Amino acid sequence: MKPIYQYFFRGLITFLPLAITVYVFYLTVAWIESIAMWAIRPFIGDFYLPGLGIVLGAGLILGLGFLISQPHVARWLSWIELPFTNLPVVKSIYSSLKSFADYFSPHKDTPQQAVVVLRMPGNELSIVGLVTRQNMQGLPPALAELDQVAVYLPMGYMIGGYTVFVPRSWITPIEMSVEEAMRSSLLAWMASNRDGNGDKPATPDPTEPYRPAP
Repeated sequence: MKPIYQYFFRGLITFLPLAITVYVFYLTVAWIESIAMWAIRPFIGDFYLPGLGIVLGAGLILGLGFLISQPHVARWLSWIELPFTNLPVVKSIYSSLKSFADYFSPHKDTPQQAVVVLRMPGNELSIVGLVTRQNMQGLPPALAELDQVAVYLPMGYMIGGYTVFVPRSWITPIEMSVEEAMRSSLLAWMASNRDGNGDKPATPDPTEPYRPAP
């Protein structure tokens, strides 16, 4: 029975990520399609082609991005944002989400977006984090006078994280994108079975007959 169990779990481990990814993609596409068709149904009537809602929705988002890139439209957007940036509770939610999205948005010059290894002098512990602030300018005086950087340390499975202010000499940039670092943190930096085994014992071959240990 041991080879059967091994084959079953290997098949299950291979199937689950594919199935969940396809299912989530399907739900996302279906939701976008329904919203887009609801918006354009008054204009096109009963005419419908599969994927038309997604194409039109993507076109609208692309057009919105082009308009926002224009200086005069950006000023209008700031007026539209006034209710969201002044209401007490809405302000906190909207500002946090916008800052988070802006951090991961593409920029021509991205000195803030750096993945680093944080090491405290005299300590062998190493932590991977994201530099979120290269200087303390704009912060309260007690922090603004410090010559430090802000580093965000995400926790495994995205259940939270910590932001620490440390001397610049404590961090070492590494060749890794922010997306790769966040994806690795999401999985708690788990090593895949496809990675090098190193000193890891070899996986038993399920085709070989089972022999109990003496």
